[in-house]
Parts: sequence; structure tokens; C-alpha cells
Amino acid sequence: MKIVSMCVAMAAVILGGVLFAAAASFEPTHLLSAISAHADIMTAMGVMVPLNTRARGLVGVRADAGNATKILAELQKTFEDFKAERDAELKGIDAKFADVVQTEKVDRINAEITKLTKELDSVNATMAALKVGGGGNVADPDKAEHTQAFNQFFRRGVDAGLRDLEVKAKLTTQSDPDGGYLVPEETEAGIDRVLGTVSTIRSLARTMSISTSTYKKLVNMGGATSGWVGEEDPRGGTGTPTLREIAINTGEIYAMPGATQSMLDDGRIDIAGWLADEVSIEFAEQEGAAFATGDGVNKPRGILSYDTVANASYAWGKLGYIATKEASGFKAASTTVSPADCLIDLYYALKSGYRNNASWLMSDATMSTVRKFKDAEGAFIWAPPTSAAEVATILGKPVHSDDNMEAVEAGKFPIAFGDFQRSYLIVDRVGIRVLRDPYTAKPNVLFYTTKRVGGGVVNFEAMKLLKVAAS
Repeated sequence: MKIVSMCVAMAAVILGGVLFAAAASFEPTHLLSAISAHADIMTAMGVMVPLNTRARGLVGVRADAGNATKILAELQKTFEDFKAERDAELKGIDAKFADVVQTEKVDRINAEITKLTKELDSVNATMAALKVGGGGNVADPDKAEHTQAFNQFFRRGVDAGLRDLEVKAKLTTQSDPDGGYLVPEETEAGIDRVLGTVSTIRSLARTMSISTSTYKKLVNMGGATSGWVGEEDPRGGTGTPTLREIAINTGEIYAMPGATQSMLDDGRIDIAGWLADEVSIEFAEQEGAAFATGDGVNKPRGILSYDTVANASYAWGKLGYIATKEASGFKAASTTVSPADCLIDLYYALKSGYRNNASWLMSDATMSTVRKFKDAEGAFIWAPPTSAAEVATILGKPVHSDDNMEAVEAGKFPIAFGDFQRSYLIVDRVGIRVLRDPYTAKPNVLFYTTKRVGGGVVNFEAMKLLKVAAS
């Protein structure tokens, strides 16, 4: 006990001296840098460091969250530190000397990279969401009249012939549709733009607006022959193409934000912006889960719900996969094997025509693991963004985070790689409806908001999965 007490006392003296010396400069960054410089001394003495010694950049950035360039600079610097510390860790492992302290240091910096990456993504998403407009000027007088009437309905519950105005504004062809009123076009566009910034798969996939409950698409499975001929050479008959129909049904997604009547009475409140902000998070969470794992029953069919097959035996209608070659995770690094090998195989499993616009999709936890991987030449396969508006890359292709993707566990599919624009289609039925409910939660007013959405794979060649399996 005396030895421990003496160590604690010595650490306190050292830390006190550091704090006193750094405080003389009156620069917070100098203070935290000094703490970082002496943290190893305290760790070696067995004293718990109360602060994250690398958090100085993140703390400083959060004070100015709108500066994406500053976040990017800190992210790039942190990744350089990560690479150096990871190399030191690997040297120890190769020398059969596993340093627990070094591993913890790598994991701590790795976690900070994840935080900074999410911070940069959040700033970019916020900047995109700020573009969502509210009422604005509507050129079409019929749509302007509908917008004004909807605003009165939303605030006061006054119908004012809103059903007929929906038809007049060409929002629907029915004067007596299902319950609820259609929101104005600018409000619907605002909600869709917000969804596009917070729903990862929606931001990657192709989206289409339809006016029916089902979208059907014919896909050419091949069979039509072709060839080269001279100007006067005879032309042989061509084969009949094999067509297959893909149908995507829409399911209803809903959210029910509430507001006080006093807020609704405030004419300065942007109703369109408020509604978009309130329902977007609920919609995005439900959509995100469905686009990844939905079973297609009253909801979109997610990319992980389709039948899979080893890519060597690929057949249309199933998603091909590459195995990690390890039953419960990735293969351990050695002089002849890299855990990144399976990702390189996955990269080249996709045809070159799809690789041009391909992206990676995985959870934050999986990305944290992959960030440690090197290729055969010893280069890290993960790289930070090169500009504030870009995202990180793996093997030179953008990588996006979606925690709806599966974890790295036996038999799971934690990573998808493909051209999502060509592979996955999201269909939005035109028209977001709002039902005003001033009775259920008096004195508050609830707004039951519904949207019909569908989704599914339309090109099985354009996406490949990584499976945690021996083969």
C-alpha cells in the first residue's frame, strides 16, 4: 500500500508540474499537449490517466463543429498517429511480445478516428439538411393556394376545401382519397431531402417516385444474340431474350410528431421545416433497418434478406459472397496472409463495370476492425477523406457506415460492396399524408404522418457480400 501511495503521490507531483508549466502559456491546446506528453510516465507507474490524452483535437473541434476542414485536418493527423502506433503494435506481435498497453493505445486512437469520422459526416449531413426549405415561393398559383390551405389546416384544423385543392394542384386525381391530407410538394421534397442525408442506403441507392402501390421492372436475362456483318452480308435471326419480372411493393411507414397549440399559433414557425425535421428521424430509422434486413412483408426487402451463394457458383436471383476463410472472423495476419485478402477478393468479385461506381457498406464496429488491416505491400487499406466533402475509402473506394449491417460473427454478412445505384432500387409512392389529431393527447396536437416506401435488389450482379465463414 505504501508503494502504491508513493506512486500516486509522485504522479500527482508530475501532473501538477505539467499543469503549472503549461498553464503559464494560457493556451488550452498547450496544456492538453503537455498532459499527453507525460501520459506514458503515469501509465508506466500504474496510475489511471483521467483524460483521453488524444482527445484534445476532438474537444477543440466540437467547439467549432461547423468547421469541416478543421475536423478533416484532425482526422488525417489522428490517422497518421494511428498508423505509427499500429505498426509498433504489429512489430511487438511479430516479435512474440504482445504489449497490452500498446494495444489499448491503438484501440483508443482507433475509437477517436471513428468519432471524428462520424463528426465529419454529421457536419456534412447538417449542411445538406440546412438546404431544406420551408414555404418558399411557389410559382404555380394552384399549388400556392393548396400550400396556404394546408398551412391553415395544420395550424387550426380548418379544412377550407383542401380535398379539392389537392386535385387542382395535381397532387392526386382523387377528390376523396384515404384518410389524411397530402402535404404540399415543397414539404414532401424537404422530407425526402432530409431522409437522403440520414438514411445511408437511401443516399447510395437509386430512388424512383411512383403513383401506384407496386413497381414492376422487366430484366433481360440474356438470350438475344448479336454479331458483326458486312454491309451486304446476310443477317441471321436473333434469339429471343429471356425476361424476368421484378416487382417491388410499397409498405406504409408512419411517424406521429406532436406540437402545442401555442407553437402552431406562432406564425413565424416554418411548418414545412418543422414537420420534415420531426418525421425524418423516425422515417430514417425505420427505413434504414428495412433497407438492410427487411423481409419485404409490408416493408422494403433488405439486401441481407436475399438468398446467397458462393460467388464461384453465382446465379441470378441470389447475391454472391466471398468468405473470410475464417469461421468466426478474419484470418490472423502473418508473413504470408493478410486479413485484408478477403476484402481484396470481394473487390475483384465485382465485375469491373460495376466497380467504377462501387462503395463499401458496413457498421462502425466492423470499420474499426478493417481500419487495422494492411495489404500485401504493407499499406493500410483504409484511408481518411482527402477533402471535407468526401468520405473515407477502403482500397480507393468510398466506405459508408450503417449500423444496421450485421456484426462480424460466424455465418453473418457484415460487409456489402457494390454499385448501389444499379443494384438496389427504392420506390416512393407520391404523396405524404398527414392526419391531424387534437384529441388523443390534449392540449397537444398530434400529426399522424404516413409515407409509402418499397425497396429491393434489381440487379444481383452489381452487389457482393462478405460472409464470415471458412468457405
